[in-house]
Amino acid sequence: MIFTRYFLRVFLIALFCTSASVVYSEDGYRLWMRYDKITTVAVAKKYQSLATSVLLEKESATFVIAQKELQLALQGLLQTTIPVTKTIQPGAIVLGTASSSSIISSLGISEKLKALGKEGFVIFSVVIKNKPCTVIAANHDIGVLYGTFHFIRLLQTQQSIEKLSVVSKPAIGHRLLNHWDNLDRTVERGYAGFSLWDWHKLPDYIDPRYIAYARANASIGINGTVLTNVNANAQVLTVPYLKKVAALANVFRPYGIKVYLTARFSAPVEIGGLTTADPLDSAVQAWWKKKVDEIYTYIPDFGGFLVKANSEGQPGPQNYDRNHADGANVLAKALAPHNGIVMWRAFVYSNEVPEDRAKQAYNEFKPLDGTFEKNVLVQVKNGPIDFQPREPFHPLFGAMPKTPLMMEFQLTQEYLGFATHLVYLAPLFKECLDADTYAKGKGSTVSRVIDGSLENHTLTGIAGVANIGNDRNWTGHPFAQANWYALGRLAWNPSLSSETIAEEWIRATFSNNENVVSTLKNVMLASREVTVRYMTPLGLHHIMGWNHHYGPGPWIKDKPRADWTSVYYHQADSLGIGFNRTATGSKALLQYTPEVQKIYSTPADCPEEYLLWFNHVGWNHRMKSGRTLWDELCHHYYAGADSVQWIQQQWDSIHNHIDEERYQQVKALLAIQYQEAIWWRNACVLYFQTFSKRDIPTGLPKPDQSLDYYQSLEFPFAPGIKPKW
Repeated sequence: MIFTRYFLRVFLIALFCTSASVVYSEDGYRLWMRYDKITTVAVAKKYQSLATSVLLEKESATFVIAQKELQLALQGLLQTTIPVTKTIQPGAIVLGTASSSSIISSLGISEKLKALGKEGFVIFSVVIKNKPCTVIAANHDIGVLYGTFHFIRLLQTQQSIEKLSVVSKPAIGHRLLNHWDNLDRTVERGYAGFSLWDWHKLPDYIDPRYIAYARANASIGINGTVLTNVNANAQVLTVPYLKKVAALANVFRPYGIKVYLTARFSAPVEIGGLTTADPLDSAVQAWWKKKVDEIYTYIPDFGGFLVKANSEGQPGPQNYDRNHADGANVLAKALAPHNGIVMWRAFVYSNEVPEDRAKQAYNEFKPLDGTFEKNVLVQVKNGPIDFQPREPFHPLFGAMPKTPLMMEFQLTQEYLGFATHLVYLAPLFKECLDADTYAKGKGSTVSRVIDGSLENHTLTGIAGVANIGNDRNWTGHPFAQANWYALGRLAWNPSLSSETIAEEWIRATFSNNENVVSTLKNVMLASREVTVRYMTPLGLHHIMGWNHHYGPGPWIKDKPRADWTSVYYHQADSLGIGFNRTATGSKALLQYTPEVQKIYSTPADCPEEYLLWFNHVGWNHRMKSGRTLWDELCHHYYAGADSVQWIQQQWDSIHNHIDEERYQQVKALLAIQYQEAIWWRNACVLYFQTFSKRDIPTGLPKPDQSLDYYQSLEFPFAPGIKPKW
């Protein structure tokens, strides 16, 4: 596709804003694409000799983006202007495909490229006509762009580029952000301002931030974006909004990003004038086919639909006594001629079913295995409840071999302190991805389920619920950017370690100073466990505040649904605490393979981080530390809060190496986090003490407020919930 003059102008404005931002302040807008001067003289000198020009034989919209991104990066990092040439120079960086570049086609790499698909790339050092060069090649334009960003990452993190031999392709096909953005620009569970999408000004005004957003996603390999909330509004499927969506699609297309929309299941009634949305009704099927055909006239590469149905009040096929496959398949058949897909969420639970909520998605979807159309992905949350600070992997992973399953992680910190707490989520993601389902024996990890290798599925996907808003730094908390980054990197390569991703991000976002890198990496890697300790230690879960999910609320009870309360989950009583999900309790553990069941089935054997998730345990139960359960629970809460102080100290120790604006912002946010960690600690310990009837262990300071005080706190205007206009 040819870049129109308008979009090229917007692109250049976006690049100017990106490069100019350093002149005024370091406010986080540039994310991990800062491209500031390399101050290590030897490294800069070596790069200058190996990156002297960009060679691009043919232009396309995507090639131009790759070329300009590389020039921008080299200009910033090396403080020199890098020309574009069409002839080989010593130190040339050659961009292209075998079909676009005679130079690349002459290098004999066709066999190497053949296995890399549309998005993979190679980067290698080579001598061409006696001149040392670097080649970034792929089968398609988008692979060249991904390779360019990979090469830039090597420069940003000061890796050697002297003898490169990189071969890379994504493990997962569909790598998406799910925006829970409403058409009025509010964001459900969003803590970084309002929605990026200015629907009122679209399609005629293209905000430069849309380009910056596309650049950021392409830089980490994200290739799709669901623009609208899973609690969907059917109006987005009407022509006025389709024109707006098409404008965004035009911006994102050269970056390899497809747009997707959430489909409200009742749309045939709400905007189509029908009297039913029954998926087996021929008129409903015809309506969806016509609507999908219409969408593709505006957006020829439309990705497809994400659907939340029969969950938390959303309409769905069960309204008509149909099942989830019936509902997904009517949309899938309409999308199939256009190569579109359906992502049907498995986040379902019924208030009418007297079952452990952790069991319900499995109970509904397991029997449907093999009944979905081939272009349907069932999108499953990482755990069986709802994005808790720690959950075991969802039992559906490994349980539906005939159906491709798609991972859903949450980047926005709905249950992890919002955008005021520093919590690096790669360890949470890895905990799930690396978990062994034993579905086909040892080594049947969750990552192998979702990358298709376990059951030979070619349709694969992973999504992250976006933490992005219109805050200047995109994510509210500067360190929350790392979670967006981690999602993209793990979607491309699930085998990457949390440590590797953290180090990449720190070096690109803050500094290559080794003290800064080691200090921040230690903080980031510890931060998730720290948060679990002061919020939900030892397998506790779902004990946050009512509705807004802000702060502790282990006392929440007597709500419209039992499974919207805290007491339903922790089940504290005079004897002990925890949810018995073993064979003697709700039997949720029986949804896992026998090998997994064995791990968690008794308090004596269960790993302590999941102890109270799977077991109701007596207050005097002896823990591995030698303490009783009550004493251990208290020590976890206190250690978690104390560890936030340690994070504050670590941040202060690198003050001289951090720009003042971001230093002060993070310092202020850490102060909030420490106050709220103490709040969580005190409120939970005091509440659970009413059941244990035991003293807080000697040496731990007593809370300075009463339980009544904490229970009296109200937050009707907490962020992340849609206002009642």
